[in-house]
Amino acid sequence: MARQTWQERRANGRAARERTPRGAQDAIGDVDRDPIELLRMSSKGRVDALIPLRYGRMLVSPFTFYRGSAILQAHDLAATPDSGIAIQICGDCHLSNFGGFATPERALIFDLNDFDETAPGPWEWDLKRLVASFTIAGRHLGHGDLAADEFAFFAARSYQTHLREYAEMSVLDLWYERITFDRMYDTVLSDDARRRIKRGIERASRRTHETMLPKLADRIGNAWRIRDAPPAVFHIRGKHTLIDGSDTWMTLKSSREEIFAALLRDYVGTLTPERARLLSQFTFQDVAFKVVGVGSVGTRCLVLLLTDHHDRPLFLQMKEASTSVVARYVKHAKDAHEPEHDGQRVVHGQRLMQAATDPFLGWATGPLGRTLYIRQLRDMKISPEIETYSDEAFREYAALCGWALARAHAKSGGLALEISGYIGNSDRMAEALVRYGRAYADQVEKDYELFRTACRDGKLLARSDADMAADFAP
Repeated sequence: MARQTWQERRANGRAARERTPRGAQDAIGDVDRDPIELLRMSSKGRVDALIPLRYGRMLVSPFTFYRGSAILQAHDLAATPDSGIAIQICGDCHLSNFGGFATPERALIFDLNDFDETAPGPWEWDLKRLVASFTIAGRHLGHGDLAADEFAFFAARSYQTHLREYAEMSVLDLWYERITFDRMYDTVLSDDARRRIKRGIERASRRTHETMLPKLADRIGNAWRIRDAPPAVFHIRGKHTLIDGSDTWMTLKSSREEIFAALLRDYVGTLTPERARLLSQFTFQDVAFKVVGVGSVGTRCLVLLLTDHHDRPLFLQMKEASTSVVARYVKHAKDAHEPEHDGQRVVHGQRLMQAATDPFLGWATGPLGRTLYIRQLRDMKISPEIETYSDEAFREYAALCGWALARAHAKSGGLALEISGYIGNSDRMAEALVRYGRAYADQVEKDYELFRTACRDGKLLARSDADMAADFAP
């Protein structure tokens, strides 16, 4: 079969508008469902004592509720029209899942940084989740409905503009494309945004394994031990554990050393030989349970502390990977190359979408068959402080996120020509997405009120970090 020209491929994207006009992209989907039941479904298999903490973090605001309820939007999106162009997507592409981190060469870049839900799916799902997150956060943080619509528009329009540019790039140029903080500094227009970028570079330089060590661990004799700080950090079989004695993890007969030696052997087998050799120069010191994020609270997540012969640390995060909400609801024929192992699925998606990935990124299977993925913990990673953003800063951040998502989609799918052909040059798609963001934000606020009522009436138990920490106060 002859390879299509770039003109033909772009025309294929335009032709997709006949099946799904761009104006139809404002549909919010099937919202005739019980959000409480879907949340309960997504809590199955988590640590029982931490589910109330998950709900407590979601209860803070409509935006934190949105962050923790990716399953709801995936359910709703499954009933919406799409262009028929499927690629590897992030699956949980909201504005707090972007940030800065270091490449293996120690350059600081801006990119997507959470791939727990990654899977093949419609590219629109990522863009819609991003756009709606700006609408919801803009409203919640007091910027007003008009400004929130502007933030959504800037994200969508930036995605459109940059995807068109990436459609013109060669395959190799696109593969090497990175959004460095230096490029960001030159791109933004406001002095406020430039100050934030400079401050971000300074913050990132201080977030290394060595600076984390005294904050997270204590030297006891000749070894390091991670410090308990429940409910956020605790030893699984320690006096501060939040894991019930009947939990399957607590019934394992093997020693901690045997369990993690087997896990690490499995994990090392997924690394390239030179990175496995690098890891072999570190000695295992300690492991503890670590509660992270909002949507991930209650999933099995561990932090491992290793040290080299100079007693310098390496922190690894070992996190459970369960069925992706995208895979649960998307309607597409399964690709024979899609990984069956959910930890491998996360790693595969991250490597496809990120401009540069963690050299220690890999996967393993736990002793009870739980699928895990492993990466460094917080090495030069920084997140946006959206609570402090002015309208102007929010608009610029929205444009940066749209840019980063366009780069990730162009790299992961190789279909920038088709997607760009579908979107076109006018504002029609961006305007439809603003309407979508506005309508879906309304729906999220309704779901949030139902969630608040369920927590208040005792149908769901919600507890804050402070409430749970008080349980361990002397």
